Amino acid sequence: MGAEAGKDKVEAGARRARPRRRRLWKLLLLAPFLLVALSIVQVALLRFIDPPFSTVMAARQLEQWGSGNWDYRIHYQWRDLEQMTPSLPISLVAAEDQQFPHHRGFDVEAIRKARSHNAEGGRLRGASTISQQVAKNLFLWQGRSWVRKGLEAWYTVLIETVWPKSRILEVYANIAEFGDGVYGAQAAARKFWGKDAAHLSAGDSARLAAVLPSPRRYNARNPGPYVQRRAAWIQRQARQLGGHAYLGQGR
Repeated sequence: MGAEAGKDKVEAGARRARPRRRRLWKLLLLAPFLLVALSIVQVALLRFIDPPFSTVMAARQLEQWGSGNWDYRIHYQWRDLEQMTPSLPISLVAAEDQQFPHHRGFDVEAIRKARSHNAEGGRLRGASTISQQVAKNLFLWQGRSWVRKGLEAWYTVLIETVWPKSRILEVYANIAEFGDGVYGAQAAARKFWGKDAAHLSAGDSARLAAVLPSPRRYNARNPGPYVQRRAAWIQRQARQLGGHAYLGQGR
């Protein structure tokens, strides 16, 4: 009797476990669709809602707290694109992504040139567009894994599909890091020059754009020779592109 009772208990336990396993498998199968739906909702909402922070900001803050730097604070103040000096958006495009009004998130020609350059050795060259940088900095984590690159591509497609070009550039100008813990044009303008982003000069805008490759290494307020040269180049490029009117060529 004892052996039969034990066998019955095992069988009853197995019967109870089967529905749980089925539910688990259903959840695993549904997970990719739920993540896709969540990402679409995220991007759709942020077309109209200004993000209170980015994942890069959050990671930077946690990193500093983790190292015991409890006084560290992120500087971030949102400003709409119309509240920024017109020289800033075109400076960012001239510096980072001159095909921004024309591509759909990926600059194929720039990617081809970067691969050709990197294959020859020497300093690695990137080919990320402004749209890709928004996808990476707003939603994802830093790193070079294939998973992150795949998610970056997915979010880039979503952003380019759901947002107008002006919104992509607006978000970029607000979440880009222009100094250690200084995110966005307004926070940078206040911290570096004590004025609003609307009152930045063309030179100020070019210097902010010039530090973007390494904002914790270079200084927009006290630029060294590299930043000065790059800022001058950015101003020339902005003029050659046609100034702020060039940005109206995108959708």
